[in-house]
Amino acid sequence: MADLISKIGVIGVGHLGQHHVKHLSNNNVFSFSGIFDVDTDRANKIAVEYNCNAHDSLNDLLNNCDAVSIVTPTLTHAKIAEQCIMAGKHVFIEKPITKTVAEADRLLNLAAENNVLIQVGHIERLNPALIPLKNFELNPKYIEVQRLAPYTVRGTDVPVVLDLMIHDIDIILSLVNSPVKNIRASGVSILSDSVDIANARLRFENGTVASITSSRIARDKVRKIKIFQKDMYVTIDFLLGLTEIYRVLEADQDDPDALETASLEAYGNHKKIVYEKPDINQFDALEMELTNFIQSINGNDKPIVNGQAGRDALDVAVKIHDMILEDIH
Repeated sequence: MADLISKIGVIGVGHLGQHHVKHLSNNNVFSFSGIFDVDTDRANKIAVEYNCNAHDSLNDLLNNCDAVSIVTPTLTHAKIAEQCIMAGKHVFIEKPITKTVAEADRLLNLAAENNVLIQVGHIERLNPALIPLKNFELNPKYIEVQRLAPYTVRGTDVPVVLDLMIHDIDIILSLVNSPVKNIRASGVSILSDSVDIANARLRFENGTVASITSSRIARDKVRKIKIFQKDMYVTIDFLLGLTEIYRVLEADQDDPDALETASLEAYGNHKKIVYEKPDINQFDALEMELTNFIQSINGNDKPIVNGQAGRDALDVAVKIHDMILEDIH
């Protein structure tokens, strides 16, 4: 076991926060300082289940740790994170980073002033089905994403753009190395007081176009992304953990990973299409995300999604949502 060089705690132990406790209380790098939740009954229950300390106040937890994972409702992120940062604590904040871009900018400035790290929990960036793309040179021209889910009360405190679509905004921004040029968006409210179904079309400065559809009124879960670029097409089903890649190669090029090959010589084109289905190595994305946070604090890694990336995803999401609200009203 590595030396216990620092202490970490969890703020908010609801449905998702409990999983943070599970992983962080078992990590072998930091000692686990315990938890804080305004719901004392819930906090005590989780403390018993994971044999950890439930602190009576946020200040008490902060006095006993060096870093925290914030897993509270979005509306509280800015206030809690500011208190933690001002106390000199590194913060992991579940997505979205904050409710507003102004709040996110303030946290980034405070983190720089206090020399602490912000990491944002955009867990889909670590979806196992995305990992094989690191082996290819990506230069997308068109990206299409669908993220649909049945209705549940949990998460409806924020519109679908900030609840579901922001996952895909973050992924797209990480794939397209270019600023967003313009946005088109539309959406409707059906069961909640906020937008439940949304579609956005992003055009980037480099010409890339991305179309994103998100819904929390669907019958079945759907999480798919398609990536089109010169000489390559990628389709990923996040739920099935299935990644399929079609590439165009010169006729004399070999690809040992290709499952199938189709020649284009019949069309007078001395090229071929190769089909690949990379092996997907399954792992717990949240555990890896939190491990990355700990390693980044130690200086042994960099955050997979740092505060700036979380802020940029929020910025696009807010612009999409504001555009939808203007259209509705």
